[in-house]
Amino acid sequence: MTRGRTAAAVLTALIAILLVSTTVGREIYAGRTPTLLSFGIIHFAGYLFFLLMPLEALIPVYQAEGHPELLLVTLAVSTALAAQAIDYGIGRAFSQRVIDDVIGEARYDRFRAKTERWGGWAILFFNLLPLSSPNMLLVAGIVRYSARRAFLFSLVGLIGKYVGMIYLFNAVTWWTARGS
Repeated sequence: MTRGRTAAAVLTALIAILLVSTTVGREIYAGRTPTLLSFGIIHFAGYLFFLLMPLEALIPVYQAEGHPELLLVTLAVSTALAAQAIDYGIGRAFSQRVIDDVIGEARYDRFRAKTERWGGWAILFFNLLPLSSPNMLLVAGIVRYSARRAFLFSLVGLIGKYVGMIYLFNAVTWWTARGS
């Protein structure tokens, strides 16, 4: 790994640590229940393509703190979509530069054809599972995939993921409480 990539990795890790420690960490350390504001800040930041954070771990933590499930899903989906809009916009803004300087026109055309065919399913799959969906939206912007379709697939995947997580948490909580 080059020095530049190492520095970028360290910088993104430091940003993630700083965000978590100044929001949730500070609230927990002070003995307070983590707020929905801290949830929104961390969730939004984690869906920016350059910060890789295990955001799915936030849902059960905040759910266990008693925050309303529908509000958690709504906040998670809306902050994720807002950050993904930025990811998509950055990809779109740098699209021509990436084509010219990195991949070339012929490879771009082949990749764009595959993206038109499978891009929606890939976006849905990456949003439904704990994979790096922000990077998918960045790539969708680079290949100029339809924003409407990209965000529709993203919305469906995010709703499915977070509703599934709420349901799973409730099922596990019920199951473990049953034995007590």
